[in-house]
Amino acid sequence: MIMKKLSLFFISLFISGVALAQTNKEDVDIIQSVLGKEKKALVAEFLKLEAGPKADAFWKLYDEYETERKALGRERISLLEKYANTYGTTDDIQMDKQIKEIQVLQEKTDKLIIKYYDKIKKEAGVKTAAQFYQLEAYFLSVIRATILNSIPFIGELNEKW
Repeated sequence: MIMKKLSLFFISLFISGVALAQTNKEDVDIIQSVLGKEKKALVAEFLKLEAGPKADAFWKLYDEYETERKALGRERISLLEKYANTYGTTDDIQMDKQIKEIQVLQEKTDKLIIKYYDKIKKEAGVKTAAQFYQLEAYFLSVIRATILNSIPFIGELNEKW
C-alpha cells in the first residue's frame, strides 16, 4: 500500500516539477507546501512512530529538515530553469559552471540527509533515523531520476555542442 502511495506522490511531484520550471517564487512555495504535507503523511505512515518524547523529537527535527530541504529544492529549480533557458546556446565555460553548481547542490543535499540522520539517531533512535535515511534517499533518487528523464541529454537536440 505504501508503494502505491509513493508512486502517486511522485507522479504529483513530477507534474508539479514541470509546472515549477515555469512559475514564480510564490507558486513554488505553495506547491512545495502542498507536496510537503503529502510527503509528511507518507513519512508518518512509513515510520509508524508511537506518541511520546522520541516521536516529538523526530517531528521537530523532521520539520527543521524539511525547511532546509525546501530551500535546496528552490536552488534545484533555479538550476533547472538556467539549464532550460540556456540549452543549445551554452558554451564550454558556461556548461562547466552549471555542472559544478549541480555537483555542489547534490553534495549539500546528501550532507543534509546525513546531518539529520545523525540528529534523529541521537534524539529518536537508530531505527527511526535509519528509516528516515532510507526514505529520504529513496525520495531523492526518484527526484533525481525524474529530473534526468524529463530533460534532454546534452547534444540530443542537435545543438552546437
